[in-house]
Formats: sequence, structure tokens, C-alpha cells
Amino acid sequence: MLARPSAAALIAGLAALPATAQDLQAVSFGTNWVAQAEHGGFYQSVADGTYEACGLDVTIVPGGPQVNNRALMLAGRLDFNMGGDLLQAFNAVAEDIPVVVVAATFQKHPQVILAHPESAETWEDLKDLTLLIGDNGYTSYYQWMISAYGFTAEQREPYTFNPAPFIANPDMGMQGYLSSEPYLVEQEAGFEPNVFLIADAGYSSYATTIETMADTVENRPEVVQCFVDGSIKGWYNYIYGDGSAANELILEANPDMTQDKVEYAVRRMKEEGIVDSGDALEQGIGVVTDDVVQDFYGKMVEAGVIADGLDIAASYTTEFVGNGVGMDLKPQD
Repeated sequence: MLARPSAAALIAGLAALPATAQDLQAVSFGTNWVAQAEHGGFYQSVADGTYEACGLDVTIVPGGPQVNNRALMLAGRLDFNMGGDLLQAFNAVAEDIPVVVVAATFQKHPQVILAHPESAETWEDLKDLTLLIGDNGYTSYYQWMISAYGFTAEQREPYTFNPAPFIANPDMGMQGYLSSEPYLVEQEAGFEPNVFLIADAGYSSYATTIETMADTVENRPEVVQCFVDGSIKGWYNYIYGDGSAANELILEANPDMTQDKVEYAVRRMKEEGIVDSGDALEQGIGVVTDDVVQDFYGKMVEAGVIADGLDIAASYTTEFVGNGVGMDLKPQD
């Protein structure tokens, strides 16, 4: 973990002064896909002025099938990037790429396995099914499923992002994202699949991280702190408050998105504690802890997914999170 003095003192003076248009510092943030509810907290802070209040003029740069925002950040064209899970961060260390995770938006990975209700009622029941798993999933979380639970390579078939084979065959399971494929199956097939979060089975990685270059952490900590704090507040406001302004921006940025999909995604993220659960309940959304990172790294080494002996402390910092920022925005029970 990177060790630095706290940036809080550096931004205290900025936070006390109202920011004018001339004072705002331009910051760009690349997402990992097209605009969707899973990015809602970031759009929320653009829409309601939270970033501006901290002194930042934030531009969200959507990702997509032909967009590599991480490469743009490495090239110095973006300030921040939305990472995937911690495997991406570990691989950066292995490749000597100076990228640092500064916050974890999702405390639970939203990757799921779907099954027909009559075919699997428990995680263990999935071992009796043929599972449609994509190539990326096969080389990452499915290797952990093999190592930790005894799933087999033979029961896996490649997933082509077409749910039709799964819908037609109750003896199949299918990979998906919590807020996407389950909704798609409900709409196309007319039944509600059983959904199993790999996080609930022990896949303990954070997801939808905020990452930046080590040089940015070192030389612009006040900007990192402002962006992280603003994003955290945005997520509290988005999932617990009125997210309509953020949703307008999402729908504008992604013509293929619909209001019903957005509402479904928000509901599922709240139900399953994707953003606000675990350590976040006590330390605030976005928190990153040494224990979680070390735990996940050990599991990936054991599963043969990542090499042992990496200096994973270089892949993240806890400096900017875990201070309860934004928790006052959460409704009290």
C-alpha cells in the first residue's frame, strides 16, 4: 500500500471556499462501459454539482466495445479510470504499470451465475449443470470456482453473450451481471431465474474501482481526494436519494438505455449490497482495506490465476477512503 501523508489538510482550504467557474480544475474520468446505472453515482455528482463544490469540473468519458479508457489514462489523456476488479490491479503490478486503486465503488462483485428455478436452488446445485462461461470468466473467477468448490472445466461451455441456449435448456447455467442478464431473461423468457452472486460464495474482490496513476497520487493528492470524496457522496445520493438527474444524463449518453433497466439495476444493487455493505457500513462507501485485498490475492494465487510474490501493496492505497465521508447522506433506520 502506498504510504503518504493524508491529503485532507491539503484540501481543507479549498473546501472552505466556494468554487467559481474560473477556479474549477478540469478532470476526466473514463468508465468501463457505456453509460448505465452501475455508473450512477458518478453521474449524480456531475448532475448535482458535488464535484464542482470540491473544485472540480469532471467530464465522464464513457467506455464501450471499441474504447479502451485505461489505455487513455496510461497515455495521460484521462485523469481517472473505472477499473474492473482487483485482478486488473494485480496484473498491473505484474506488468510494472504504475496504476493505483484509490477507491472501490462496489464492495461486492456483481458477477452472477443464473439457473432455472427448478434446476438449482443452491450454489452447490450449480455443479450439476452445464455452465455457459465466457473466456475472461473462465480464466479468472471460474478457475477459483474449480479450486474452491470443485467445479470442472468439462462442465463449462463458452458463453457467446446470447442467452437463448440457457433459456431453452433447464440443465444449463449462465454467467451474467446482477443488474443485466437476470432482467434480460425475465423479459425474454417470462420467468425469474435463480441468481447466485459469486461474491456471496467467497469471491471477495472489490469491483468498479477508481484508479489513477501513481504520479497523480503523489503529486496531485488534493485532486484525488476531491474526486474520491465527490464520487462517494454521489453514490450515497444516487442509491438513497433522488437519482433522477443522474438518470437523465445516463439516458442522454446511452440511447440504448431505458428507464426500466435503470430502475431494475438500482433496485438490485441496493437489495444485494453491491455498493454499501461489509466494511462500507462502518467506514463508508468506497472503502478499501488491506484485509480484503490480501484475502482475495491469496485466493487467486491458490487458484493459479495470479502469480505469488507480487508486491500487491503497490496496486492500491487506503489513504483516500474509509473516513465515513458521505455517511450522513444515508437515511437512518
